[in-house]
Amino acid sequence: MLATLVAVPVTVAVAGFTVARLSPEPPTAAPGPSPTSLRPQSGAPVEMAAPALAERPGVVCRALVSQLPATVRELAQRPVTAGPEQNAAYGDPALTVACGGPEPTIEPTADVWTVNRVCWYAAERPDATVLTTLDRETAVTVTVPRAYEGPLQWLSPISDAVVAAVPSGGESPAGCRG
Repeated sequence: MLATLVAVPVTVAVAGFTVARLSPEPPTAAPGPSPTSLRPQSGAPVEMAAPALAERPGVVCRALVSQLPATVRELAQRPVTAGPEQNAAYGDPALTVACGGPEPTIEPTADVWTVNRVCWYAAERPDATVLTTLDRETAVTVTVPRAYEGPLQWLSPISDAVVAAVPSGGESPAGCRG
C-alpha cells in the first residue's frame, strides 16, 4: 500500500511533465516585413542593350543566365527589353547583370575584390557602381544602383552563378590571387 501511495503521485508527475514537453508551442503572430522581404517593385521590363555575341560567349552567357537566382537578396528578377539570354535585372531601381561585354583595362594598382572565388573590379559612376569580372573567359558586368548600399554585398549569389557557369579565363590580377 505504501508503494502505491508513492508510485501513483510519481506516475502522475512524470505524465504531466511528458505532456508539457510534447505539447506544441503556442502559435506566434504572423511574421511582419523583414530586411529579407521582397521589396515592392515595377514589373516593367528593364531597358538593356544586347550586343551580338560570338558563338562561345553566347553559350557561356546562356549558361550563366540559367544559373542566376530568382532573387538577389530581397530583389526579385524582372524582365529585360533585349537579350534575355545574356542579361538579367533585379528590383526597382534595377540591379542589372550583363554577360559578354568587354573586360575593363585596369592599372596594376587598382583595387579589386574577390567575392565567392570571382575577381571583380568596381568603377564608380554618379548613379551606380559598375562591377566587372576580371578572371573569367567571358566578362560579366553587374550594375548596382546607389539606392543599394554596399555594392559588393549584392554580388554573392551572382558570383555563385558565375563560378557555376563561366570558366576561369587565365591569370587573375595580383589583388585577387589568394
